[in-house]
Order: sequence, then C-alpha cells, then structure tokens
Amino acid sequence: MRLCFLVEEHYRHDGMPNEVIGQLTAWGHRVDVVRPGGSLLRMSEAVDTGAHDAWVLKTVSGGPGLTLLEGAAAAGMTTVNDARSIRGVRDKALAAAIGRGRGLPLPATYAVACPELLREVPAAEYPLVVKPADGSSGRAVRLVSSPEQLETVLPLLAGEGMLIAQPYVPNSGTDIKVYGVGGELFATERCSPLHPDPSVRERRVPLSAEVAAIAARVGAVYGLDLYGVDVLLGPDGPVVVDVNDFPSFRQVPDAAARVARAVLDLARAGGQAQAGGQAQAGGQAQPQAASPQPTPAALPFSTLPLSIPVQVPAPAGESV
Repeated sequence: MRLCFLVEEHYRHDGMPNEVIGQLTAWGHRVDVVRPGGSLLRMSEAVDTGAHDAWVLKTVSGGPGLTLLEGAAAAGMTTVNDARSIRGVRDKALAAAIGRGRGLPLPATYAVACPELLREVPAAEYPLVVKPADGSSGRAVRLVSSPEQLETVLPLLAGEGMLIAQPYVPNSGTDIKVYGVGGELFATERCSPLHPDPSVRERRVPLSAEVAAIAARVGAVYGLDLYGVDVLLGPDGPVVVDVNDFPSFRQVPDAAARVARAVLDLARAGGQAQAGGQAQAGGQAQPQAASPQPTPAALPFSTLPLSIPVQVPAPAGESV
C-alpha cells in the first residue's frame, strides 16, 4: 500500500506518528510524509487522485493539515480519520453541540466569539472551565472560580479566538483517558491539567463497563476510528470533557503496531471502520479475517481487564 501522512512541525520528532510510519515501512508499505506547516503547497497538485490508498492526519488543532486532508476527501480519497469527523471534534463548540444532542454526558457548554461575552454566563454556573474552542494538549485551559476572578482572566484570553466555558465537574484531580484503536479500548489515568501534580504519572487502569460504553458511543457518535476520550468521574457519574482524533496512545501496548494495523484496515475498507469483534468476558475478541497485505501475524487481543474490545463503527447516518 501507498499512504500519505500529513505531519505538522509540532509532531515532527514525536514517537506518534513516527513509530507508526516506521512500522508501516518495515512491513513493506510505502509512506510519503508531507509537512503542511513547512511546505509550499500547490493545492491544485497536492491532492493527486489515486496516488495514495489513504491519507492520515497528525496535526495540531487549527493547523493547515486538516485543509489538505479535506481536499483529499473532496477528491474521493480515503482519509484516516474521516475528514468531516475530525472537523466535528476539532471545534469543541461544535463537538459539544453534537455530543449533547446525541445524548453523550457532556457538561453544559457556552461559546463566545470574544472573551468579554463570558460576563454573561450566569453566576450559578461557576466555577467555570474556560478554554479555546480549537485548543489541544491543555493549551490555555483555565479554571475560573467566580465572576470576579473572570475579570482578571479576560486579558489573558485575548487572541484565543472562539472560547468555550463549561461548569467545573468536581473530581479527584485525575482524568481517565480512553484510547480507541483497532476495535479495542484502553484506559489510562493521568493528572488533570487543572490540578497539576508532578507525582501523578500516567498509568494504565482497569476500564469499567460504564466508561467503556460511553467511550464506544463517542466513537460512533463522532464517526471516529482512532480517537481518545477524556472522562472525569464526577459526583453524578462519568462526564466526557474532551475528544481527540489521533491522540498519542500513550500506555497502549504495542501502540505503533496496533495503530499501523488499524490504518491499513481502514485504508483497505475505504475508510469504513472494520468490526473489531464483540466484547466478551475477559477481553476476548472474535478473530479477524487474515489479511493479504504484507503485515505480520495479528497481535493477540489483550486478555487483561485493562482493555476491552468493542465494535465501534458509526451506525448508518451517524457520521458528522
């Protein structure tokens, strides 16, 4: 197979996606790497129809790579993830509207085009979590305890573009990050950006059935095949506070091989998610059909309670 990876400068030296690219190359596939943030792009020629079996995006929110990926999708090429689905989660205001409308447990969300409009958020909603609608990696996320404190924060929010504000969900100070890849879910616990604690290191944790069901639903609602979900365990149950396309997959065992295999499966299927097997007791999954492509034998699905295989394709009509 021939694949095109769009990699922003921010991820140029990161293990993800470089280790995935290395794995695909080792399996005998051709991978072309385009760095949209550091290249002069002739858009009329950048998207060469039929030159690649799939295009894969690993960029920061707001980076130019998504525009190029959308160009490839418009030309009828397979993209990983689906370009429309990526747009649906990169814009956090849009993601909140989609998720709340489809019954996902997301906080109430306010969106403003300029920081001063946050003064109109009712005082009863405080404390608030305020962040850029196109933010990523915890950039510019702020906890605002009161309308009075908001006045001191407003100057810091200038230039951040569209902002969202959500009522703070009381929690233990750690987030549950659930990664979806190849029909499986893997959960890790990590320090919340609102409660930084250097002693808290990200680690794999058991994935409860309740959180697993929510994470699988997230993939279906947004039409994502490779994704991450940030979940807080609040006083009223799990709450989804962020969704990412193509995350880091930290702590996922054999992450590079799993992601590489998922990319190949999606490329072969024309971007439609392949069933990873129904969830069964003990984390077992139904075996998939053997692949004719030059990849090694499929790694066995984990039998530990730290991962749960699920079927997460978006039902008909549910892609965003």
